[in-house]
Amino acid sequence: MKKTIKNINRSVLAGTLGILILVTSCKEVTDLQPNSSFSEESAFSSPARVALAMTGVYSAAQMGVYTSGAIERGYPFGAANTIQQDARGEDVIAVPSFFGITYEGTYGINTANNTAMWETSYALINRANVVIEGVQKAGAAGIIPAALALQYEGEARFLRALAHHELLVHFARPYSHTPGATHPGVPYRTVAASSPSAVDANKSQSRNSVKDCYDKILVDLDFAETNLPATYAAGLKVSRATKGAAIAIKTRINLHIGNWAAVVTEGNKIISGTATFTSPIGGYALTATPNGPFITASNLTNSESIFSIENSTTRNAGTNGSISTMYTKAAGRALVAISPIIFNAPFWLPADLRRTSLTATDGRGYFSAKYPDFVTWTDANPIIRYAEVLLNVAEANSRQSAAPSPQALALLNAVRNRAVTTAASQYTIASFATGAALTQAILNERRIEFLAEGHRWGDIHRLVNDTPYSTGGIPSKVAYGNTTIASWNPAVPYAGTRSVAAIPYSDFRFIWPIPVSETNTNPTLKDQQNPDW
Repeated sequence: MKKTIKNINRSVLAGTLGILILVTSCKEVTDLQPNSSFSEESAFSSPARVALAMTGVYSAAQMGVYTSGAIERGYPFGAANTIQQDARGEDVIAVPSFFGITYEGTYGINTANNTAMWETSYALINRANVVIEGVQKAGAAGIIPAALALQYEGEARFLRALAHHELLVHFARPYSHTPGATHPGVPYRTVAASSPSAVDANKSQSRNSVKDCYDKILVDLDFAETNLPATYAAGLKVSRATKGAAIAIKTRINLHIGNWAAVVTEGNKIISGTATFTSPIGGYALTATPNGPFITASNLTNSESIFSIENSTTRNAGTNGSISTMYTKAAGRALVAISPIIFNAPFWLPADLRRTSLTATDGRGYFSAKYPDFVTWTDANPIIRYAEVLLNVAEANSRQSAAPSPQALALLNAVRNRAVTTAASQYTIASFATGAALTQAILNERRIEFLAEGHRWGDIHRLVNDTPYSTGGIPSKVAYGNTTIASWNPAVPYAGTRSVAAIPYSDFRFIWPIPVSETNTNPTLKDQQNPDW
């Protein structure tokens, strides 16, 4: 029977199949517009159609369907991963009432946000799997060169790894939860659900252990590193997966595992130099100023952004989902504010340039200024920057030394000193009595540097069992209604009310439930639901 490749609207196990095929009017644009569907047999029948199929995987990463009504709000990686991970932490405030369910931890098995994250992530994974199978056949048949088939497979496996990790931090306990990480992760799906028998195979698949998931993520990323190019033409060097992007994500994955030596090994592949660090692969380097990666016109061409999801004037998460409108003060919608918890933190110095260039006030609160295009919503969603690689490796170096590590300090200062420009305020090795104190400073720096980029939940999740750096669970938070503009004061640590109660790590709400849309059609996962949900 002829199989047609169509847009996936729901989870793989809801019976949806295939991938969206896309076309473009410009070869240097990743974010493309939909064309008609092709049969699966013809989708990989020519080099042009194979290229369109690969673009469809990026499309799924940028803009999956939020509800059955075909609403698009940037799930999983066009915007939603950033907003949802931030809203799960304490360093932003959900201004009533758009993201209140995530912010307050009142989600359940039917909640739209976590349901959409599950469904669109697995839709992305399925598109990746369809393309992996398709390009393997196209390469073997000589339709495309073997090297190009391996490149496309590397791109698809990179995105598959990224999606599985996003699922792990929301729906599974962290790697450290059990010895050997033997507790349930998520189903690591590698079979394309492009036929009824393949759907049945996915439907019967159990949750892989967390360790197995992380092992498979690293296998996918190793393949991507081996087969991806170091860079592309200027318009694609950030929006398409590269060798450097695979390495960079591996530093993040190994940080979650707690494999400090592996973080350093991977990071050193793309770190050279001493005080001014650059990458021999891809030419990555920090921009001269903290706001360099967030200038809309150069989102996809600056030296620091390693991999970002492109948004365009014709394809974006819109007024109800884009990072540009949610984080930005009026005339943006200003629905995600910076919390005075981080704004007033003593380790974020008042003269730090990130306060003046990357925050803004509307006279009522403070908001991020990282995503300024609130009119056409074209700001790219940053997935990983060179600054993160430097801080990942800094932390891993520091973790392995009882005394302050000079290399960890140099990496930290590379990021911090472009914003803290007064010599008297900059760190020296004498600033830290122990390696643990330096590690804490690196973790503090992450909260400043990656504010409003969706990093806070990942750090809460991976550090929750890591004394002395643990928050003990989801921290208590500030309700916007309990603040005035005076609540934001970098000279005075915030001591106001935190009326959004903390959720301890032992509470079942620390992780999200598998959505009912999945468990209703998947008896295997229904029996493996997270406890107490």
